[in-house]
Amino acid sequence: MKKTKAAYKKNFNRSRRKFAIRNKISGTVEIPRLTVTRSLKNFTVQLIDDVNGHTLLSLSTTSKDVKIDSSKKRTEQSFELGKQFGELAKVKKITKIVFDRNGYLFHGRVKAFADGVKKSGLEF
Repeated sequence: MKKTKAAYKKNFNRSRRKFAIRNKISGTVEIPRLTVTRSLKNFTVQLIDDVNGHTLLSLSTTSKDVKIDSSKKRTEQSFELGKQFGELAKVKKITKIVFDRNGYLFHGRVKAFADGVKKSGLEF
């Protein structure tokens, strides 16, 4: 399947935003970077320590240990995922994070996830 010019431009612009954001922020052991990745159906998040190059915590809507009602809308599912992710981060004694939206607009599912994380008690 050949990409159209509009699809290429959309992906190119997102990658430019992504690299501009990554040049400004970085995660440490004390304050890790929370990065989000979204697709049409799923949502994946990771806590990353950029100094050592380790993923501290990872969660996805496809994970077996995630309990999300699939009858809800995707934004509501993202909010629930954010609350569960925040609780898992608290268990690992992480209270402050740096949010990396990965080039996506802070709108819709990304914003709903961030609101869920904030509601669970993590600080941005």
